[in-house]
Order: sequence, then C-alpha cells, then structure tokens
Amino acid sequence: MIDYEHWVEAFHIISIITWMAGMLYLPRLYVYHVQVALHSDSYSLLNTMEKRLLFYIINPSMISSIVLGVILAFMTEAYHFLWFKIKVTCVILMCIIHMMLFKHRRDFVTKSNTKSLLYFKCLNESVTLLIIVIVIMVVVKPFM
Repeated sequence: MIDYEHWVEAFHIISIITWMAGMLYLPRLYVYHVQVALHSDSYSLLNTMEKRLLFYIINPSMISSIVLGVILAFMTEAYHFLWFKIKVTCVILMCIIHMMLFKHRRDFVTKSNTKSLLYFKCLNESVTLLIIVIVIMVVVKPFM
C-alpha cells in the first residue's frame, strides 16, 4: 500500500522551500529597486524580475503550500495541538506579508512607491523570523 502522507509531506516541503526562497528574495529586489532612478533601464528590469518571481514562483508555491498543508493537517490530525496553531498563525502572517509584497510591486510598477530602503530590509527580516518560528514549531513540536 502506498503511504500518501509521505508524498504529501515531501511536496509540501518542496512548495515551502520555493515559497520561502521567493519571499526572501523579493524584498531584497525591492531594496535594490528603491535605490535606482525611476526612468532607468534598471528600474524596468527590476519590474520584470519582480513580476516573474511573484507570478511564476511565489504565488503558485504559496497556493500549493497551503493546499498541501491543509491536506497534511487533516491526514495527521495535527490541528489539535498548540504548536500547530502557532504555526498556522505564523503562516497567516506570512500570507499577509505576501499580500503586502504584491501591493508594493504595484507601487513600483506605477512609480508610486513611498517605502524606504529600511522598510524593505525590515520586511525581509520579518520573513526570516517567521520561518524560524515555523520550523521550531514543526520540528520541536513544543506544547504537545
């Protein structure tokens, strides 16, 4: 008999890795974007890179991560535990940051960005902090 739980878990991990890679890279691109002139070739190039990263990597990875995560939660009944609820809270915060990054991309496209270099650096670090909490919750499983 095939153990589907391990397959779901494997693809969930793959989706998470690609989503987090994009979530760490996109704010870094925004840091560079803030530093270039509005009508430069670099500004246009960064717009293109950000669009491709968001639409072809980050968005599909987020969707598959959430779908597979929900399936996995029901397969393992992890939703009963406090560690899982903390993890889900962090994932919701990650999704909010994802939506913020989406909005900031629109601001760069319309040349109406008002956010600073420091803002995007802090946003980048908030993703890192959420990743740390999520990994600790999943691996250590405190509050069982």
